[in-house]
Amino acid sequence: MTLGSRSGRKDVDASESPTIAVTGAAGFIGSRVIQRFQSVHPEWTVRALDNQYRGQVESVGDVDIAHIDIRNRRRLETFLDGADVVLHLAALSGVDDCQEHPDLAYEVNVTGTNNVAWFCRKTGAALAFPFSMTVLGDPETFPITADLPRDPVNWYGRTKLLGERAIESLTDGSFPAHLFLKSNLYGDHVVGDTVVSKSTVINFFVDRATAGESLTVYEPGTQSRNFIHVKDVARAYVRSTERLLEQLAADETGTETYEIAGTEDPSVMAVAETVQELASEELGASTDVTLVENPRNGETMVEDFAVDTSKANEILGWEPTHGVDESVRELLRRDAQ
Repeated sequence: MTLGSRSGRKDVDASESPTIAVTGAAGFIGSRVIQRFQSVHPEWTVRALDNQYRGQVESVGDVDIAHIDIRNRRRLETFLDGADVVLHLAALSGVDDCQEHPDLAYEVNVTGTNNVAWFCRKTGAALAFPFSMTVLGDPETFPITADLPRDPVNWYGRTKLLGERAIESLTDGSFPAHLFLKSNLYGDHVVGDTVVSKSTVINFFVDRATAGESLTVYEPGTQSRNFIHVKDVARAYVRSTERLLEQLAADETGTETYEIAGTEDPSVMAVAETVQELASEELGASTDVTLVENPRNGETMVEDFAVDTSKANEILGWEPTHGVDESVRELLRRDAQ
């Protein structure tokens, strides 16, 4: 954590209605964050943008999502002008997507993030930015914390690390920023008539079980992952925004880094077997679990993935509320409708 004093920007009065901007607003996390803002802080002004590369919605409630690409710095800065806090959730995410489109990954995750951070540097707006557990490579110490050395083993992790470092270098004396080391997502949520989801590990298994297809697990299957529900992540970002507004009012600058993760870190095989069992209970579906050759050479194979979230618990007042079994049942029931 590095804190300093902020200069060069109008003071933020906590009694006024702040303006919050969300990049990547049409995506899995961004759309849920906006819903959370609308529920908890309906008096706030929310601006939303997305280039719709992987967007799933055009609006969330009464918030229309502007079609803007974060790589276009001029249009980005014009849209963000006047924002008190920017939640920078836009990214080319996932190991496979970044490996298949390395130039695009660099342009979005590095150049785009630099554009957002530079706007905050110039204006003093606060910033929240998630990076991935992939920046750590193969952790050797558990439970995992954000203080561990960075050693990404794939291009996705490298681009997210470059974004993290850029923000750290720009914050001092200019703006406060929260950086989030975030674990594996799962779950879904509904925006209007659209079920917003993503083909993460748990969601992938649920979809295949519902379709009566085999649950394919990459060898060796013993690799562990920590899982966090998208709704819990959204709650963390809203709480982060509340704290960032407090820090703006107190003229604080610099970075704070938080771990956002669940309390469960089962092996991938154990997750598949859980989905298999619950699909039988909920749907009467019979599915096989099959080990297949792992096509990825850029992911961690550790069998322990416990994450220390005490800092987020203590400072943000946040803790996960969703469990894997309960959430898998909800996903199965929704898919069956």
